[in-house]
Parts: sequence; C-alpha cells; structure tokens
Amino acid sequence: MLDANLKTQLQGYLERLTQPVELVASLGDDAKSRELQELLEEIATLSDKVSYVRRDDDARRPSFAIVRAGTDISVRFAGLPMGHEFTSLVLALLQVGGHPSKETQETIARIQGLEGERTFETYFSLSCQNCPDVVQALNLMSVLNPKIRHTAIDGALFQDEVEKRGVMAVPSVYLNGEPFAQGRMSLEQILAKLDTGAGERAAEEIAAKAAFDVLVIGGGPAGAAAAIYAARKGIRTGIASERFGGQVLDTMGIENFISVSHTEGPKMAAALESHVKDYEVDVMDLQTATKLIPASQPGGLAEVQLQNGASLKARTVVLSPGARWRQMNVPGEAEYRNKGVAYCPHCDGPLFKGKRVAVIGGGNSGVEAAIDLAGIVAHVTLIEFDSQLRADAVLQAKLASLPNVTILVSAQTTEVHGDGAKVTGLSYKDRQSDETKQVELDGIFVQIGLVPNTEWLKGSLALSPRGEIEVDARGATSATGVFAAGDATTVPYKQIVIAMGEGAKAALSAFDYLIRNEPVNLAKAA
Repeated sequence: MLDANLKTQLQGYLERLTQPVELVASLGDDAKSRELQELLEEIATLSDKVSYVRRDDDARRPSFAIVRAGTDISVRFAGLPMGHEFTSLVLALLQVGGHPSKETQETIARIQGLEGERTFETYFSLSCQNCPDVVQALNLMSVLNPKIRHTAIDGALFQDEVEKRGVMAVPSVYLNGEPFAQGRMSLEQILAKLDTGAGERAAEEIAAKAAFDVLVIGGGPAGAAAAIYAARKGIRTGIASERFGGQVLDTMGIENFISVSHTEGPKMAAALESHVKDYEVDVMDLQTATKLIPASQPGGLAEVQLQNGASLKARTVVLSPGARWRQMNVPGEAEYRNKGVAYCPHCDGPLFKGKRVAVIGGGNSGVEAAIDLAGIVAHVTLIEFDSQLRADAVLQAKLASLPNVTILVSAQTTEVHGDGAKVTGLSYKDRQSDETKQVELDGIFVQIGLVPNTEWLKGSLALSPRGEIEVDARGATSATGVFAAGDATTVPYKQIVIAMGEGAKAALSAFDYLIRNEPVNLAKAA
C-alpha cells in the first residue's frame, strides 16, 4: 500500500509517539477490507508503539479505530484514508499517540471545556481538498475531550449510507445523528458553532483594540501579502478575514505559482497564514466586514464595521475581500444547493459515481470539470450559453474524445428541478430555436466564473459596473486612505501571483500615505 519513500516518512513521524497505539479493525470479505488490512499491518511494522488487531466490532466495514492503549481516547475512519486524507491519518496517529497539538492553549482549553456527549460523523471524499480540515479538527477534539467521538466516513465507499441520509456534498458533518454542518470549516469555526458565547467574547475583544496603522480586510493571497509587507515596515498591522486563505482553500491543484511547480490550495493557505504569523500581525479570523466608513480627511481614521457588532479603526485600510463562485440565479438553484447543485467537482464528484450530471459553463473550469467527472459518473452533459466553448483547444479536444459526454452550446439554463430532497434535472432554452428542453440528472456542477465580494462596499467608494473596486496604478481607491488588491479589484487577470504582487503594492502605497499624512486626532479616536 505504501511506497518506500512514504514508509520512511511515516516511520519518522511515528518516532514522536509517546503512548502506545492500537489499530483496531472491522473488516469484511471485500477487496477494500483486504487493502485496509494490508495498510494497517504495514503501519504497525513501522513502530514498536503501534500494534494491529482485528476485532470486527463496528458495523461499518471496512473501518478502524486508532486507540490509545488502555484508554477511551480514539478516532475512527470508515474506509481507507488515503489521498487528501492521508495527512489526517498521520495526525490522528500522532495525536492519539500523545504528540502535542500545535493549537494554542486557549483553543485546547475551549475544547476540553465543552460539556455534553457529542458523537460526530463526517462524510468525505478522497479527492476533496476541503475535507481534511474538518476531519482533522474533529479528530483533535475527540482526542482532547473524552465526551466527543468522531468517525470520518468515505462517502464513495458507503454509498448506501450516503443515499439514505441524502448526503450530496462533502464534507457533511452530523452531530448525534442530525445534520450539523456542510462545507469547509476550521477548528475555530466548529468551536464557534458549538460555543455560543464565543462570538460575543470576540466582539468585546475587537471593540477594545486600538487603531491600526494598516488594517487589511481579507485573508487570501493579496491580503496575506499586504499584511506581511506592512508589518515589515514596523507599523501596527491587523488583518480581519472570514476564513484565512480565501478562495485558495477551494483550489485543487496550483501549477502556475512561479518557483513552485505544484502545490494544493489548502497547503498554500496554511503557508500564507504561517508566514503572516511570523510577523507582529493581529490576525482576526472568522470576521465578516459589513460596512466601510472612510476617513473624512487625510490623516484621519477609517472605520470597518463587523457582522458581530464590533468595529475596527485604522489610519489606512487595504481591501482584499476576494471573490466567490458565480451562481446561475435560476429557480431551484438555492433550494437544491448541496442537494445535487454543487460548485466543486473535485470535492463532490465521487458522490455521483455511476450517475448522470451536468456541468454549467464552457470555459476552462467547466471543461476541466466535465473531463474529471466523466471518469467517475455515468454521463456528463456540458451546457454552454455561448455558441461555442471558450476553453483551451487542448481541453476541448480531450472533452470531445470522451464517449460519455454530451456538449450543448447556445443553451441557457432556466430552472433546476428536484423532488424536494434532491435534484432530478434541469430545463434549458435552446437559444437558436427558443425551444425549452429538459434533461434528467442527479447532479449539477456550476462553473461559470467569479463575482467580487464587494456588496458591503457600495456607497463607500467607487465600484465598476461589475462590482469590482476601482483602483489606480498604486492600488489606491476613490476613498481617502483606502487601498485595494486581488480578485475584487479592476486589475485584470485573476491569478494568485498577481494578487500577491498587488497586495504588496497596496501595502507599500499605504505606508507611503502614512509617512506623508500626519495623524488627525489619532489618540482620541483610539
């Protein structure tokens, strides 16, 4: 199961174990059970602190528990945690085996202080880059708090269970048998959902903060670059974001970031956050900005109001709110989101194995999604509004060669249909004949581009007709002391490397603004 290089790496990690660990398997007679047994036996040979035993004491098969010997501390995987989940397996082995978590003592104390018995189940897919964060967070919680149990379940392997529960998007988390959350969540987000007083405490802490010299809004590549460049000038820097990493977290493979031949979005997001925290930057995660009040004069203070009722003040602001997936905005789309309407083919594609799906959009993203899905599902219908596909020629040629793909151009999706529980099809208008047609489907993957996250900025500064923040060559906006960078601006070509450069530029421009404008009533406002 494991190649020589991977075995060597894993053996090195297992040297950090301080407590004996048991791998307790529940297996059937199927091929996946045999694969799992082979994997667990291999792992057990790599450390004298790891042992393997088959007990068949769990109804899900194949599955296994990682148990700290002689205790109730454990985590469980149903399926083979390979692919993106191999890191989750390694971390679970380390944490159950006594290796300390890197989380802050405050976070650990919050987890240990949670009251009540909680049994979590997380459905994941091996190709989902968003799932490991959720799996790893809940695994850690089950190690730190004996009242918490967690099982991570490969949805593609337990399809009967997935269909019974109506799981059509991953990660999907259940708490004590009831739906708890869907989509990517950090440990802090999970804790905030469980600890109802966390938001109020965070708002109080934020309200007490002194004014910043540079306040960055948004934690994607542009925001991270801006925060680093500002902090390196030795000025008081803060960064507030809904989720650190931004849309990079939803990106599967990154192969055009110069000097790095290949990486994955979550890895890059983690590296961005780690780099920012190397400097004296006040990182405020899980914070949603709702209003910007620019300074009334050069040297004055701008104010950013947050969803939790608190507000932050700063001499300069760098806006990098990023963008999100564009939606079709047709009847049924919102109703069946995560019930067959999806936006991440890598994450949710395995849940539609052997079924019929549609991809909306004929650009590179849409055609790549259709190609990927064609290897999993029974049939793909690609629907493009324009009279021809817009993807690169090599992608179009690959798509045309696939026998289970139908391409519809000059087709406008008009409605998503469902039976109340899940998607059953869609309607589209043939733009050449004006005839309305229907396609029976089990899933719809929307790949029609991005929309900037700038609704909250309307009335505060100049936006383009597309909602992008208008910036000049220095990253300055129409508002005094406010700069912007990244995918939410009018700068063309929405690329990570461009966003980082623009973020650095905006921070340098903010610093130049600061040294040229004396503060006005700063002490009083702070």
